[in-house]
Amino acid sequence: MTIKKQTHTWQYWVFFLGGLEIITIAINFFYAPINIAAGGSTGIAILVDAVWGINRSIMVLVVNSLLLILATVFLGKETLKKVALGSLLLPVLMAITPSFKLTSNNMLAVIYGGILMGVGVAMLYRIDASAGGTTIPPLIFKKYFYLDPAITLLALDMIIIILNIFVDGIEAVLLAAFSQIITTITMRYTETGLDKKYQVRIMSNNHLAQIKQMLQQDYDGLTVYNVVGGYSAEDKQQLVIVVDPNEYGQLVAKVRAIDGEAFIITENIAKVHGGKWQI
Repeated sequence: MTIKKQTHTWQYWVFFLGGLEIITIAINFFYAPINIAAGGSTGIAILVDAVWGINRSIMVLVVNSLLLILATVFLGKETLKKVALGSLLLPVLMAITPSFKLTSNNMLAVIYGGILMGVGVAMLYRIDASAGGTTIPPLIFKKYFYLDPAITLLALDMIIIILNIFVDGIEAVLLAAFSQIITTITMRYTETGLDKKYQVRIMSNNHLAQIKQMLQQDYDGLTVYNVVGGYSAEDKQQLVIVVDPNEYGQLVAKVRAIDGEAFIITENIAKVHGGKWQI
């Protein structure tokens, strides 16, 4: 039995590079100009730049390289492959992307920075990719000490956030913590909200064959279930299809045109993989 080697589609690379660049924009346009470190290796780089003036992209490269060595020693080649490219590309993008202050309002800066960071990280998570950095130590702690990676990553980020106090006082700590909250909320919404689909269940007593034919002609991914009527106890069929929100109204109109009495149930779906939805 031969195992087919996985190849990434162009959508993968668009998401991968796009996610990294969005993270870069959050850092270069919003966090770094006001010296706010909201966690991660980029947060360490912002703090070091603010205190000693060392270039941020170089510092991220140094930190990520050291963490990649740890990943090689303690986690093995498979994990290294997953985090290496993002770890090395992020500082490159930070170096070639301009950096300047877009707003003089620090609160606006951390809000926009947090939103962009959340979107960028969520895009990477969506394709099982990573920007590396401080996501590596939690994996080591999980492997050897059975600690929850989410908890250890939060602890590391909180340490970096607290270190803001040595750069710009307690206000910087509060702004960094607030930005982390914005990032978390944005990630959750991005992962489940922006990819929303509708799962539509359709039943018809007299025109199911015509509805089924219409769905087969105009849509993808039709599934047919054998069901039993709760009151009639008769064997019936239920049609199930997944559509994008912009297709939903037209779908209902087409079903109603065939059978105005058709029974339609619609459910919100957070994510769909496979078929025409490749990512």
